[in-house]
Amino acid sequence: MKSSLLRAILALAGPGILLAQGQGPLSGISLVQTKGSATLSVPMQIVVMLTVLSVLPAIIMSVTPFLRITVVLHFLRQALGTQGTPSNQVLIGLSMFLTFLIMQPVVTEIYHKGWEPVESGQVIWQKGFEDGSQPLKAFLVKYVREKDVKLFLDVSHTAAPARPSDLGLMVLVPSYVLSELKTGFQIGAVLFLPFLVIDLVVASVTLSIGMVQLPPVMLSAPFKILLFVLVDGWNLVVGSLLRSFYPT
Repeated sequence: MKSSLLRAILALAGPGILLAQGQGPLSGISLVQTKGSATLSVPMQIVVMLTVLSVLPAIIMSVTPFLRITVVLHFLRQALGTQGTPSNQVLIGLSMFLTFLIMQPVVTEIYHKGWEPVESGQVIWQKGFEDGSQPLKAFLVKYVREKDVKLFLDVSHTAAPARPSDLGLMVLVPSYVLSELKTGFQIGAVLFLPFLVIDLVVASVTLSIGMVQLPPVMLSAPFKILLFVLVDGWNLVVGSLLRSFYPT
């Protein structure tokens, strides 16, 4: 899985290959001719891979479900009022594994359609980049809002394509980010409601009996945690997040 992920990312890193054709410190790194098509030599593959790894965090946060999952889990922790529990490392780790689970079919398709033909010398990297980006575009199109796409089309003065699959990544990626932020905030607001009710009830009780010096948050926190545990909250939240990316 790790190898497939790195190779698929390389398939989307086609512009970096142009470095091998110019002058400079990388001019000694050449392309290997295979069956009439230019493929990257092993040293150049390493250079491109290291370059892509430097921007990998931004890629993961921008074009994967990682964004929605982290936003929802952050809202959940704030709603529970548990401060730093679970820690950021635990939430990020859970988000990463859920992202890998959701994106595995897309990454595998990118690898087969984009990187494998380039690696075997069947197509040039421009064609490989175009073919490899199609599965990613298909994934992004499922979750972007038309309003967000229109915004970036207007800003970039780009004509609307005939089909959603013809949209470029320069428009799809920021549109996807905005759409995921909106969805994540919507889910977070819904998660807040039952815990907000508990806070209001506890605050009303404490004020009515004159316990003004005791913060209501200290009394409501155990009740919120107990409610969350009794309804198996982690299973419900994670299951709902996963199912939101598998539309029927």
